[in-house]
Amino acid sequence: MSMNSDFADEVVERLGRVVPSLRARRMFGGVGLYSGDQFFGIVAFDRLWFKVDDSNRGDYQACGMVALNPFPDRPTTMSYFEVPPDLLDDSEELRVWAMRSVAIARTTKQKSPRKQSRKKPSAR
Repeated sequence: MSMNSDFADEVVERLGRVVPSLRARRMFGGVGLYSGDQFFGIVAFDRLWFKVDDSNRGDYQACGMVALNPFPDRPTTMSYFEVPPDLLDDSEELRVWAMRSVAIARTTKQKSPRKQSRKKPSAR
């Protein structure tokens, strides 16, 4: 992944106005976006991407947005869709879309199976 630092800084500044406890962390050539501990977005390839699931994917698709493909030479996509660029100029809509993704991140984290430690067989 790659990105323009000025674009990433602008995105973080705008999201910081509408997302509680926003944290940005550089990762894999992009910037990971967190609200508290919830990883809900990515800035990569000079675009903003938010986490999606079945509840909001259609909103992105209706705007012609596509899923993040971190490796263009592979058919793999992630559960993050490009945010319509005009949302960056509309603080209220940006907040609504961002907070949906924060909620999805929270739900996804709760559903994730926890690694269970393997118990050693007892010697009898």
